[in-house]
Formats: sequence, C-alpha cells, structure tokens
Amino acid sequence: MPDGWQWDSTLFRGSAAYYERGRLPYAPGFAGTLASALALDGRGRLLDVGCGPGIVTLAMARFFAEAVGVDPDEDMLAEAERQATRRGVTNARWVAARAEDLPAGLGEFRVVVFAQSFHWTDRDRVAASVLEMLEPGGMFVHMSDLKSPPPEPAPPPLPAPPYARISDLVRRHLGPVRRAGQGRLVNGTPGREDLVLARAGFEDFRRHVVPAGDVVHRTADDIVAWVFSRSDSAPHLFGGGVEDFERDLRAVLRRAAPDDRFAERLPATEIMTWRRPLRGR
Repeated sequence: MPDGWQWDSTLFRGSAAYYERGRLPYAPGFAGTLASALALDGRGRLLDVGCGPGIVTLAMARFFAEAVGVDPDEDMLAEAERQATRRGVTNARWVAARAEDLPAGLGEFRVVVFAQSFHWTDRDRVAASVLEMLEPGGMFVHMSDLKSPPPEPAPPPLPAPPYARISDLVRRHLGPVRRAGQGRLVNGTPGREDLVLARAGFEDFRRHVVPAGDVVHRTADDIVAWVFSRSDSAPHLFGGGVEDFERDLRAVLRRAAPDDRFAERLPATEIMTWRRPLRGR
C-alpha cells in the first residue's frame, strides 16, 4: 500500500456517478489486443479486481464464460450492474469485496486483471492470493494509461483542460498533501509492479502498448466529472464546501475556454502480463 496510508471505505465515495463521463476511455483496441495476447477463446473465467463501474469487465466479458467484477464501493457496483443491463451483458456478476478479502470463495480464474487499482492494495498479500486463484498458466494483467507517452504530433485544435490549475485549486481547498479517503498520500502511490509479481512467483512478463491518439472534444461538465471521479478530489472530501469548490472550478474552466470547449488526445494503454507457472501445483 502507499506509505503511511490505510484504506477506508470513503476512498471513492460519491465518484461512481461521474466516472464514465469524466474518465478518458482506454485505447479502443485494448480488449482485442488483450484477447489476442492471451489467446482467449470464450472459455474460462475473468476476475476484475477494483472493477469500479465495470469498464474493463464489460469490455472483456465476451471473451470468457463468466466475468466477475470485485469492488468495495457499492455505488460503483450498482453502476456496473446498470451498464451490464444496458449493454446486454449477461455473463457478468458483481461482488462487494476488497482485494485483501481474496480468494473470498470466488473459485479459479483464467485471467485476473487490475486496471489502475493494484496500487491501492496490500500488493504482496494480494499477489500471493491471486497466484493461488489462477489456473496453472493463468495470467495476471495490469492495465493503465501509458505513463510516458511520445510527444504529441500537433497540438489539439482547442485548448487542453487546465489540469495544472485544477490541481492548484484542489490543493487550495483540501490542503497541499494529496487526499485519499480519510488519509493522505505523502509519497504518492507505489510502482514497480514487476518486483511485486516476481516475489509472488509469477513469470514470463510481457508488455503491450495499445495506441490511441484520437482527439476528443470535452465540455466543462466533462472536466468537472473527471475531477469528482478521482480519489483525491471525490465530492465528500469537500464536505459542505463542495458547491463553493465547483463554482471555483467552473470559473477556472471558463477562463481557460470561454466557449466551454476543450480538446485532448486519448492516451495509449499499457498492458503488462505475468503468468502463473504451469509447474508446482
């Protein structure tokens, strides 16, 4: 887990309603790339840990006999269920649990995926649990936006969202140290998943980058949703001052784009995979 921080149930409280609108999507080809890389054929089971509103679970469900999304936030799971119904996905189910609760009686899986969620967990403990939940040769998948993208070929046709000024505004309202639930992230969130997975006994590391790069147009409402979808600026953190914060936020956005129109490029998606050894079970 992040140094000096303990998980609590308010980490993403109030964020579920903003998540899908506010967050930029993964690269459009991520599901096909992952299915091809892992030779998925409609059999086996998928576990998506920290599934949020089911974005990855629902995109990948068609490649499995069953997909299970796990998240401790009931509102996120309710949104995932709504999205599954809307999209006609019938082979997905949702379980309220933390990663540290695994195996939680969920059984065996062909693939376990963490999409921008592993850093919130007790990683050594969770990796060891996942190793035992995977079938021999099963895959641990870590997904995130590409952290070091290449330079943009050309600036977007409209102003980019003023993310630095938004961060300054959040700090002005919530203090200089990043908030996360009831705690603070003094040193940010941890990396080096490769070391954690190697300690747990995984092998055969592979990395895939799924390109994106399309320019998408965004409104002030979209950017407000992005802010409130984040753990460090979830609505509950502002308490009774949330309306004041949103007013100040919209003023920052209006100064950056008086016509309420922004543009940014979709980030590439980085997929890292590790295999459970075939031997030793």
